[in-house]
Amino acid sequence: MKGGEPTYEECDFVLSWLVRNGRKADVDLSNLFVVLAGKYSASDPSELWHVKLYLDEKCTEMQRSILGEIFLGRAGGTPLSNFASAISEVYDIQSARIELSHEKNKEFIKIGNIVSISTDHPVASDAGVSCGIPGHDHPGQEIVAGHFRVRDDPFDWDYKGRCGFATDFSYKSN
Repeated sequence: MKGGEPTYEECDFVLSWLVRNGRKADVDLSNLFVVLAGKYSASDPSELWHVKLYLDEKCTEMQRSILGEIFLGRAGGTPLSNFASAISEVYDIQSARIELSHEKNKEFIKIGNIVSISTDHPVASDAGVSCGIPGHDHPGQEIVAGHFRVRDDPFDWDYKGRCGFATDFSYKSN
């Protein structure tokens, strides 16, 4: 897709989270970052999402293990019902120095020279916008990305002026 425009049949994506408050049993997961980069393909319904998961380098080994299970849907709950059931292949799970801001109209994601995304401007609209992830019911804001770049084999794309979406999430386990 490098240099080309994706279709509804195939799309590159990046999702990011700041876990504001979270825990599993006695393990605190608060204030940690998670980024999921991937490619969606509708050409084979059994092979929808191919992803790489990046977990905050500040994570302990236990936090890394738990966050991986949660955000890949292996722990069940909201992530599995909202998006993770579409994951057909996980290329890698990496510890990374993640810089992330969800400040309205100033959103950005940076992971070294691997991932770089920033908001250029919000889309002016009075219409309500919600994320296309199934089960997602939190209203949000459509944005235009100044740049949207991922370079981590097998992903290699660099777009400008692409549509994005910003909102909050509330995830719960089973």
